Amino acid sequence: MPTDTLDISLLGKTYSVACRPEDREGLMAAVAFLDEKLNSVAARTNSSGEKLAVMTALNIAHEFLQFQRSGGFDMQAVKRRISLVNARLDGVLAQQEKLF
Repeated sequence: MPTDTLDISLLGKTYSVACRPEDREGLMAAVAFLDEKLNSVAARTNSSGEKLAVMTALNIAHEFLQFQRSGGFDMQAVKRRISLVNARLDGVLAQQEKLF
């Protein structure tokens, strides 16, 4: 698969990273998330450089582990909800088709 180079910005500094075209959107979302976290930790701790990177990584890891321990997403409930919404949409669309 072809890989492009993408310029990203974190804390105002530009980095070039390899990125497949189909991963671009997800990577840009990750960049926005990380930049927000870096800025937040920097504002709270007055940290910079390596210390800021380590503190931010520690905060993200802690949040992730808390999320995991709390059970994360209940995928079965999400799937049931999606099925319910799909069934409702099918019903509404069927009624619309009868009108035309």
